[in-house]
Amino acid sequence: MAPMGIRLSPLGIAVFCLLGVGVIYHLYAGVLSSRIASFRHKRTVDLRDLLALSMEAAVQGGREVKRIREDNTLEEKSKGKTKEGASEKLTLGDLNSHRKMFYLIKNTYPYIQVNSEEHANAEGEATVWTRTVPEEILAKISGGKEVPAEKITVWIDPLDATQEYTENLQKYVTTMVCVAVDGDPVIGVIHKPFTGYTAWGFVGEGSNVAPRASYNTKIPKVTVSRSHSGKVKSFVQVAFGNNTEIIPAGGAGYKVLALLDPTDEEQETADIYIHVTYIKKWDICAGDAILRSLGGQMTTLRGEQIDYSGTEGNKGGLLASIKTDHKALVKRLPPWDDNKQ
Repeated sequence: MAPMGIRLSPLGIAVFCLLGVGVIYHLYAGVLSSRIASFRHKRTVDLRDLLALSMEAAVQGGREVKRIREDNTLEEKSKGKTKEGASEKLTLGDLNSHRKMFYLIKNTYPYIQVNSEEHANAEGEATVWTRTVPEEILAKISGGKEVPAEKITVWIDPLDATQEYTENLQKYVTTMVCVAVDGDPVIGVIHKPFTGYTAWGFVGEGSNVAPRASYNTKIPKVTVSRSHSGKVKSFVQVAFGNNTEIIPAGGAGYKVLALLDPTDEEQETADIYIHVTYIKKWDICAGDAILRSLGGQMTTLRGEQIDYSGTEGNKGGLLASIKTDHKALVKRLPPWDDNKQ
């Protein structure tokens, strides 16, 4: 209806109606976009759910790792050389595990950052998490631990210890998932594909693993990487003496579990874990989170906390311990120059 005292032609009435519809549309669109922006701003993830999803991802990836090893269809190739000059292996186990793990997480929470060691060009998996939370998690951790999605970074290692995997040294092989919040490791999952065992820790909440009763730091047993045990031997002996027992092992996940109460007969034990060369964050984040959940620590060789946001590499080496005076251990280490990495 036109304002009083004003007569409109049929054309004028049509124009008037269109203007009204336009005003209503812009008002509605403004309200809608505001609500969408608000929804995005408030988008959160319950960390208990993300722990359960991380466990499922590690297990699904592990099934692929085990199946391909048992079928002997590795399709082994080299990705190039590590900074230490060793061949960096890639197998079908790495790639298939990556697809299972990466897309399960990404399809469930498409808006969180997921960093993986591998990158598959093939079409992704269509799997979405069932949202089933295992009883052992429900028993130990309450829900409602909401965190804004933009604060979360997930690091996945689809196959830790690929070199050992190609050699069929199964005990060293793990799949790992880590959840970092604002760069701090909060959730860690380490899964052993060939035994089916899964270790997890949630900082400040609980874990399904435990430290051993005691540790020897006077003359410790130190676990180091098989690939460069010779390089780290002199470094360790300068710090702890020539009688220090050095245990070469494959896989960062395995070496972290060596610091804990053994989960099986094949798991070696150590008092300290030391790494002296460049290492990727998907190798160490899960172990760092599990150690922190138990009161342990993993730092650079200078004693600095490792930031699990930003770039993928840590070039400060690492020292991991539990139930010890970590700062005292750092002081015993020889001077370390990050520029040598």
